[in-house]
Amino acid sequence: MPPPQAPFQFGGLDRRAMERERLERLAKRKGPSAAQKDDEAKAKDASEDVVEISPPKRQTTTSPTASVPAPASASPAAPQSSLPYPNGTVKRTWARGCARTGDDITIEEVFQKDHLELALLSSFQWDEEWMLSKLDISRTKLLLLAFAKDEAQKNQMRGIVPANIKFCFPPMHGVGAMHSKLQLLKYPNRLRVVIPTGNLVPYDWGETGVMENMVFLIDLPRLENPATTPQSPTAFYTELVYFLQATGVGDKMVASLSNYDFSKTSDIAFVHTIPGSHTGKAAERTGYCGLGASVAALGLASAEPVEVDLLARCGDLHCCASLGALNHEFIEAIYNACRGRDGIEDFKNKSGAASSRSKAAKKPDEAASKELQERFRIYFPTERTVAGSRGGRNAGGTICVQAKWWRSPTFPTELVRDVIARDRLLVHSKMIFVRRVGHDQTTQQRPGWAYVGSANLSESAWGRLSRDRSTKAIKMNCRNWECGVILPVPESKAVDMARAGGDMAMFAGTVPVPMQVPGPAYASSDRPWFYTGA
Repeated sequence: MPPPQAPFQFGGLDRRAMERERLERLAKRKGPSAAQKDDEAKAKDASEDVVEISPPKRQTTTSPTASVPAPASASPAAPQSSLPYPNGTVKRTWARGCARTGDDITIEEVFQKDHLELALLSSFQWDEEWMLSKLDISRTKLLLLAFAKDEAQKNQMRGIVPANIKFCFPPMHGVGAMHSKLQLLKYPNRLRVVIPTGNLVPYDWGETGVMENMVFLIDLPRLENPATTPQSPTAFYTELVYFLQATGVGDKMVASLSNYDFSKTSDIAFVHTIPGSHTGKAAERTGYCGLGASVAALGLASAEPVEVDLLARCGDLHCCASLGALNHEFIEAIYNACRGRDGIEDFKNKSGAASSRSKAAKKPDEAASKELQERFRIYFPTERTVAGSRGGRNAGGTICVQAKWWRSPTFPTELVRDVIARDRLLVHSKMIFVRRVGHDQTTQQRPGWAYVGSANLSESAWGRLSRDRSTKAIKMNCRNWECGVILPVPESKAVDMARAGGDMAMFAGTVPVPMQVPGPAYASSDRPWFYTGA
């Protein structure tokens, strides 16, 4: 079985020293005072009960300690009065040893710690010491959305951090993963919404030079007078609030979002997966049903076939292994969501057809299978590709598939393509590229769109529809916390219709394409990068 989610360690975190440094900085700014002396005395008394945690054992890496080079197009840091990313953008994570080209970003450039007042961070994997080295927690309050298996572990985690680091433990509703990577970063006059595909660990941010991820960022200005400024909430804002409310971060945190102008998010969508069994309207807005609804709401739905190139791990290996196995029915549901179809209606129709048991009812399934073979490609590296990558086999631990799934007769192996990336990097990004077939540029329709987020290709990540045995109500059953963003390609993009579904170059300036498309089909001698414990 895959390893469970690990609790926070915060190895080497010396709360006593941190508080002493904070007070010293305060003294330099304001000079000594009676209040400060009281603070020092209280801090000293409180620190006597603090147990210093020894550093946990870390996986060794071969990354050099040289400083991160500036991007080729680097310029002085923008003043706080301006917005670095007012319209939203997607960047590659910087990778050590690769030339910087202006479309990549480091974790330091994301955090901008010198001005960061509050950070809400979520991740599946954490390297706590590394994360804290990228922040200044003497000035920045942290709210960490994390996993804990029980109340005892929650209390233990709360007890090893200073007062300005708080935890939120989203409800799991059974076996699942806190897999979301959402970041909300608050500065004096703006809010930065960040949706990375990587976790808060150094190798996901390029510091070992073996792996690449993607990062969506948008900077939203603070309203001068939120109470009197009329603002129509965008769908992005509404779904972000819905997601945060479900995590349990608290009303104050959620309400603070209304202090910012979300108008620039009107043409993009925030999509999510929330663990649990959802019925009614709730079932329509999360998991792959939420993906389809968001595609339709953005005017991206297509009655015609679409080309789908999906980059993801084939299954969530960290938990719920039994749900990671793919089959054509699940792939068809994801494909229909990419077309903007109503997942609930499709499920009703499919259930009715299946119950009739007629030959006529089976024909659409055969047609759908053929369409998937022609239009749907799943990108996953072969063992040969991983072995020949920059980091070799030791770098492929977080992108693997269980052998028993691959060898299942229902696994859609014919849809899988190898991942050929730049500079022999491995790709940890979770992305979907969708292109219209027969796109007519005169109709002012968007020629395609892309998803960037945390969701792998698994039922744990995107959910599964079923009927409640007692009530007969349709339920969306999800295991993981996931989130991502949909970004449409502008209508003005030139499209090379000589290629099926248009040219991948249409995504230039919207989302970097990290792999060769179409990827090479597996040779008869190829096998995917298997999970070591499978």
